[in-house]
Amino acid sequence: MSHVLGPVPLALEDELFEKFREIERNYRERRWEPAELNGGKLCEVTYCILRGHVDGSFPGKPYKPANFYDACLKMEKEPVSLGRSVRIQLPRMLIALYEIRNNRNVGHVGGDVDPNQMDAVCVLHMAKWVMAELVRIFHGVSLADASALVESLSEREVSLIWDTGSVRRVLDNNLSMLEKTLVLLFGSAQPLREVELIESLEHSNPSVYRRDVLRRAHVDRLIEYDENTKTVKLSPLGIKRVESKILPKAQA
Repeated sequence: MSHVLGPVPLALEDELFEKFREIERNYRERRWEPAELNGGKLCEVTYCILRGHVDGSFPGKPYKPANFYDACLKMEKEPVSLGRSVRIQLPRMLIALYEIRNNRNVGHVGGDVDPNQMDAVCVLHMAKWVMAELVRIFHGVSLADASALVESLSEREVSLIWDTGSVRRVLDNNLSMLEKTLVLLFGSAQPLREVELIESLEHSNPSVYRRDVLRRAHVDRLIEYDENTKTVKLSPLGIKRVESKILPKAQA
């Protein structure tokens, strides 16, 4: 992914977009509660970006303020020259999004309201607004162009993956075994177990798959393959391969 947030350190930008992608993954897979939890994480990264912009010095990594509500309210006291969006609109949106994460039975047992699709829809679209507004502010484009950019950065492999309930299938049989593997990893919010990939791909020979796909992809730094734990994680280079080559080819 290109560096789209101007002065924001790439580490913070990458973390921001990863949390946004996790929200979309969980929403698409109807995992409403994780979608809301990750909405809270996105709030914290966004706050750190805004705080760093105001202070003129960005933190090295995201952190959680001791009192998120008060920290966001204090932004309203910053100089007017920073703009209403940075001082008021974004912080207030973060407060609302964080409220859903904390007080809608998300992460708590015995609450009055269960996490449901309505909450997840709210989280998803509020997160998209936050992302678009950050791009508009730091990239210097219109809100419409920022929204289009965020949509273009959204996951687009939904048409390639079918979740049957027990296993996930890649529907484009023209893709190679490596490409199918990368797509499955791209569509997962967490690293996948080797056995999950083999089951999804219905590879007839696990040893050959391990040798010809996983180990080679690991050497090429497309994935991180841990042979001890038998887990596989997509690397930034692998993400770039999926976004720039596999998805465009599959959607052509």
